[in-house]
Amino acid sequence: MNENNIFSKLKRKYKATTYSDHNFNVAPNLLKQDFTVNEPNKVYVGDITYIGTDEGWLYLATVVDLFNREVVGWSMDTTMTRNLVIDAFNAAVNKENTKEGIIFHSDRGVQVRQEVV
Repeated sequence: MNENNIFSKLKRKYKATTYSDHNFNVAPNLLKQDFTVNEPNKVYVGDITYIGTDEGWLYLATVVDLFNREVVGWSMDTTMTRNLVIDAFNAAVNKENTKEGIIFHSDRGVQVRQEVV
């Protein structure tokens, strides 16, 4: 950016995307920090990030196949709800034609509850 004399419009403000302090059921951690996967469409991981725009915040939920680290599903919205995550997960499942038994791993925030999978 310096070489091309490009400057950011605003400094990025912190926006919380994980609310883990909730009373919903929490799925067990099946991966236990072992992110090694030997074939595609066995383990997906998901996360939410935010993007500041002139119109306000946009939330981006992504689903990544751990086998090859490819983004296989995503969804964007102006609100950070569980539907954002469900839409991204469903996009991945529909695109990749996954089989029953796939593992979906996330930070287990309030948006990602057991019924997502």
